[in-house]
Amino acid sequence: MAPYATLQALLTGRDLAAGPRRGLRRLPEGEESRPYETVTVTPCTRLIGAQISGIDLGEPVAPEVFAELDRALLEFKVLFFRGQSRVTAARHRDFAGMWGELEIHPFLPQGDVAEIVRFEKSEREAGVENVWHADVTWREKPALGSVLRAVEVPEAGGDTCFADMAAAYDCLPEQVKARIEGRVAVHDFTLPFGIGMDPDKLKEMQEKYPAVEHPVVRTHPRTGRRTLFVNAIFTTHIVGLPEQESEELLKVLFRQASVPEYQVRFKWEPGSIAFWDNRAVQHYAVSDYFPRRRVMERAAILGDRPR
Repeated sequence: MAPYATLQALLTGRDLAAGPRRGLRRLPEGEESRPYETVTVTPCTRLIGAQISGIDLGEPVAPEVFAELDRALLEFKVLFFRGQSRVTAARHRDFAGMWGELEIHPFLPQGDVAEIVRFEKSEREAGVENVWHADVTWREKPALGSVLRAVEVPEAGGDTCFADMAAAYDCLPEQVKARIEGRVAVHDFTLPFGIGMDPDKLKEMQEKYPAVEHPVVRTHPRTGRRTLFVNAIFTTHIVGLPEQESEELLKVLFRQASVPEYQVRFKWEPGSIAFWDNRAVQHYAVSDYFPRRRVMERAAILGDRPR
């Protein structure tokens, strides 16, 4: 066996990728969780995610129920609904539309209604959304939230993971927080959606959807929480830093989403729905089901400009 001093030197020189060594908070500082009266809210973890029961989303949602779902979304950041097989594409659209205007996505295939995008995977196409990201951050006003519905799922696999980016920011080392304070980063659709696009079409779309700058750390407009707002598929660089320094710092920030303590994992069933706060979480679609078939539909709610 190696001497203790040798082992100690070995361990202190390694990147152990340790998780947080502090308590994690679900709510803003000083705020306490309150009971829910119109629906049953069952937390999935102490930090992120809750299953909502006692509701049929195939029917219109009453104002008092909407108010509690809105509060639960802010508290848990992602809500899960089971057994919602009565929800059609039109009802899906109408439910998401209670939170605001819905986007029409310029790159993804539409479902039965224009506001719904369809992700259809089979033996002909494997899932490619298996990277941590937030939706449409390349827009000037990225999505407030997204509502994803399972139409057809494999018998095993195809889960989705969600990460709390407020906790990810809270637990950054203080020296990293200081380095990113006040910084902005560039977000661009070109990396995931521009590959293989006809050059003339790419130029047209880049003129229509130019790259945008967002704060590296945004402040949530409803809760006041500070959240990391960079992701590996849309964020190209941090403004004002040399290329290598920017990339090294971004990699540190990207890795925060992969910490298990900040995550919840959802196993899909037909008729399941997930509704996440796109301002506060990133998600990762686990691509472990190929060549099985998986069909999902999503509505994204237009948001505000990050500050």
